[in-house]
Amino acid sequence: MKNSLIKAVFLGLTLSANSIGAQVQTADNSKKMEWFKNAKLGIFIHWGIYSVNGISESWSFFNNYINHENYLKQLNGFSASEYQPEQWVNLIKESGAKYAVITTKHHDGISLWNSKAENAITIPQQSLAKKDVLSPFVAALKKSGLKTGLYFSLPDWSHPYYDINTRTKKRYEIKKDPKRWQHFISYYQNQLTELSSQYSPDLLWFDGDWEHTSEEWKASQTLNLLRKYNSDIIINSRLNNHGDYDTPEQGVPVLPPQNPYWELCYTMNDSWGYQPFDKAYKTPNMIVRTLADVISMGGNLLLDIGPKPDGTIPGEQIEILKNLGRWTSKNQKAIYETTRGVPFENYKGKSSFSSSKKSLFLYLEEAKSFTKIYGLATKPLSAKIIGDPSAVITMDHNSGKTLTLNLSNVKFDQDVTVVEITFETPPVFLKDFKTEECSLSEILDEKNAQKAVYNIGSMLYNGNNLLNASGLTSDGLDMKISTTPKTNPETLQWISKHAEALFETEKGLPDGHYSGISTVSKDKQTLYLFVEGMPTGPVALKGIKNGIARIRVVGEGTMLSHTIYNKLYWSDRPGIIYIDIPKEKLDKQMTVIAVLLTKPLELYRENVGAIENNL
Repeated sequence: MKNSLIKAVFLGLTLSANSIGAQVQTADNSKKMEWFKNAKLGIFIHWGIYSVNGISESWSFFNNYINHENYLKQLNGFSASEYQPEQWVNLIKESGAKYAVITTKHHDGISLWNSKAENAITIPQQSLAKKDVLSPFVAALKKSGLKTGLYFSLPDWSHPYYDINTRTKKRYEIKKDPKRWQHFISYYQNQLTELSSQYSPDLLWFDGDWEHTSEEWKASQTLNLLRKYNSDIIINSRLNNHGDYDTPEQGVPVLPPQNPYWELCYTMNDSWGYQPFDKAYKTPNMIVRTLADVISMGGNLLLDIGPKPDGTIPGEQIEILKNLGRWTSKNQKAIYETTRGVPFENYKGKSSFSSSKKSLFLYLEEAKSFTKIYGLATKPLSAKIIGDPSAVITMDHNSGKTLTLNLSNVKFDQDVTVVEITFETPPVFLKDFKTEECSLSEILDEKNAQKAVYNIGSMLYNGNNLLNASGLTSDGLDMKISTTPKTNPETLQWISKHAEALFETEKGLPDGHYSGISTVSKDKQTLYLFVEGMPTGPVALKGIKNGIARIRVVGEGTMLSHTIYNKLYWSDRPGIIYIDIPKEKLDKQMTVIAVLLTKPLELYRENVGAIENNL
């Protein structure tokens, strides 16, 4: 979508949501996909000679950042001298992951195992390590009970039978030398035969299929070959129209992929392999929240690590994995075997269901006094905090089908607190429910200012600006809002302070962009994000195509810093905007931050697919 006006964007949501980039799944697929769907967390491992110089894997010579000869010299520095595969597996298991995927061969064509395929370049034969580093890792994986995934690059830019060598160097045209291309097909299929027969993988993770058609790859033939060794082999979406699940890359989807099975492959910093000078690590808090985001959309997170050439894992990556383990071990019930959560219209946050649908899990990223679920037609049995039996939650399920959870006696997790709401039968959520609405006088008379402010924000988000024609002014001064002796002065003060975000603002962001209440200015150039309570980390904003002019706290002028992660400069796919809010600047009722854009709001709601470029 290229429309700059938010109205046009909203009109296009249905088309965007229904666009099918995934492959149609059959009923026969569900049984073999069960373990994958339930796993929720896997660890990706990019390990190869590129770690020696700490440069981009394969792409660095493909793009002529380093010539091919000098790239291959890294074989002389790949020692694996401190490599302890059992420790890797223990760390992976501690993180809460249920499977791992390791790069058996990247686009550079260098195999971690002792491949006997024609003209294969291997770590055991040509590197300083002089040993097979794949076999002991797979053995340790299988011993641990974790599922085995093998990454395999279809292209091989080093192999003499492959047609492409670099971005500017092509060896031959397939149609002019079909016999040579057939030799390459035999080569890569022989390698897959070796991997299948020696390691019995549960999953094969292909990459690079964009360079040729399905027919040129002989994809159907390859799939039949793999099924000879494992009839239930799971294939990702990158065997050119022959995959079982989608693999969005780097960008956390705004909308869940159409395919019921999907996996976000994601780096901890900006690099897949080890790059010592890339210190742009996401915090452990961001990673836990990303996992919660993916779970709420019914997908898996495949989180990448990049070991050093000696086989050790960088400390920053270990810290992230251990913090993941802290959170996953505490919240197992709300992670594994869960399904996609409640529609955003019903709950302004992240959520999931248990497999029985009798438990609803809410993922809270801030410490707050209460939260609300709308259009809930089924009365809950109980609500509790997972991992904290001492926490007390009181519930109010009113006749308007709104559930309010009182969280004032809850000790919140440092990253994400999980509420479990249980039901006798799977709950019914209304699609066409009457939104909770109050008159302005009722809101002003509400004794609890936090609840009053929340109701204002909620109604604004739904496009009902009850402050229009109320006497509110654009700057909150000289207001003519009618008051009574019952008017809560705290609510009135909050309205005056935050008038900018309330005066003639319009319906907020659609689902997926911000996990909370929002509004948009009349000229569509300022987003107002309503921040409940105390966030555990920076506020996250997804799918905003615009540039950011500045961000500030509404009503008191403090400028806020922000960081954008996973933005690729050659792609129109936006990164995630993380906004830091100092604790001392939080409003005790509700904080509002203004995000001024460089032009009227433009949203990204397309499918997030594979990255086919790495300039």
